[in-house]
Amino acid sequence: MAGVWFDELTVGQMFEHPIRRTVTETDNVLFTAMTHNPALLHLDEEYMKGTEFGQRVVNSAFTLGLMVGISVGDTTLGTAVANLGWDEVRFPKPLFHGDTINVTTEVIELRESKSRPDQGIVVFLHKAFNQHGDVVASCKRAGLQRKKPQ
Repeated sequence: MAGVWFDELTVGQMFEHPIRRTVTETDNVLFTAMTHNPALLHLDEEYMKGTEFGQRVVNSAFTLGLMVGISVGDTTLGTAVANLGWDEVRFPKPLFHGDTINVTTEVIELRESKSRPDQGIVVFLHKAFNQHGDVVASCKRAGLQRKKPQ
């Protein structure tokens, strides 16, 4: 069990996740195809040459999933009961093929579960950065987390 129990978390606690990941063309095209997203900005290099980006942009749903996925090993692996939702999902800068992301997580809210005395609700603020230090994604994620067994 690598995750953290609810009662071991504190508001303001920061995690700088050691996993970094370089995003590939295969990641983007496969994810985009698997999710039936025909958007040209993910699939058509020639079309994108005429845009402000000049190249294909990585699918934001992949970016979101990767950001949260990178955080799991340090925060919720083996201690999560359920993901309750994502709020304030933002993509302030595009992510491109070949970019390497790293992720931080901050605990921004903790509250006891009223109906489950052995669990609590945690809200994490996840941020993903490219290799230049630019924020490329962020979100608040609420989850139901187990307390340490007695």
